[in-house]
Amino acid sequence: MGQKVHPGGMRVGVIHDWKSNWYTGNKDFADFLQEDVRIRQHIYNKLAHAGLSDILIRKDAQRITIDIYTARPGIVIGKSGVEVDALRKDIHGMTSKAVHININEIKRPELDAKLVAQSIAEQLENRVSFRRAMKRSLASAIRSGAQGVKVQCGGRLGGGEMSRSESYSEGRVPLHTIRADIDYGFAEAKTTTGRIGVKVWINKGEIMPSGYESSTQQGDTRLGEQDQARRRGGRSEGLGESRQGGRGRGADREGLGPVRQRRPRRGAGQARGPRRPREEAPAENVDQPRTDEQGVSAEGREQPVIEQQVEETPPAVADAPDTKTQPDESAEKPKTARKPAAKKAPAAKAKPAARRTTKKDAEKGDES
Repeated sequence: MGQKVHPGGMRVGVIHDWKSNWYTGNKDFADFLQEDVRIRQHIYNKLAHAGLSDILIRKDAQRITIDIYTARPGIVIGKSGVEVDALRKDIHGMTSKAVHININEIKRPELDAKLVAQSIAEQLENRVSFRRAMKRSLASAIRSGAQGVKVQCGGRLGGGEMSRSESYSEGRVPLHTIRADIDYGFAEAKTTTGRIGVKVWINKGEIMPSGYESSTQQGDTRLGEQDQARRRGGRSEGLGESRQGGRGRGADREGLGPVRQRRPRRGAGQARGPRRPREEAPAENVDQPRTDEQGVSAEGREQPVIEQQVEETPPAVADAPDTKTQPDESAEKPKTARKPAAKKAPAAKAKPAARRTTKKDAEKGDES
């Protein structure tokens, strides 16, 4: 539980090849293996500043062929091939065999996981912020055409007392998809506070087996589009197509489980003829309207004929005079006609009221 497998070693024999190609018996196997380790260690130590990515070794009976992949071939070759000649002499002294060295240039170092890890480690040694270095390398890899990148740094990040690890990822990095070409690189940054490990995973696309048209016609198709087409039930491409064609097995949905088979509709396998009109049976608990021809109850008793009843006015009431009150003309007048009447109201109030005669007034009248 929790153990990680090297992505390159997991894909050896499927889409990747061995980095050392030779054959020997059990007696000399350990010596040949130790010889490969010493050759690689010597090259990495001597050309550490040359941006080495990978070293491939092929051995014959009396000859050793070494392929060196680097981003700076000029540094490896040296002026007039001096560095290559010195390296060839060193390896010849270690193995006492004829040595042939091929130098290959990496044109896009942003897509090489080993070189990306080395560049991040160099930035950490120069006291650059680890977040800035990780995000910068992440963006440059995606810009160069990678389908997915994941970067992880672990150690005393930022000079902290307690070690920790942080990771940033973008895109799609399917580690368990064997056909996905995932490049893995590791490097260490030697800082004043301790060593910081840098791990980089880069998804460069997929490598399809020979014979599939999708590998030539649709080489730029992203894996996500194929997965969506497979899950929607469309025609899949690549290895998934053979898995879908298996007998008695559901379509492979990349870890989502088997597809549940839908039940066929009733009568789907029979030949379809003209559709018959659908007869709807009347509900038992709902009263259905009846006509005079169907005037029989459920028990068999005849129902009386229902005649439409129309209210008629008796002749005595129809000949009577109209006793309705006539409408008031003042009520039918518009609101504007009522305004002058409101103005006359104060004049009516100005009339003198009838004065009561008191005894004092009567005496004053008699004196006069």
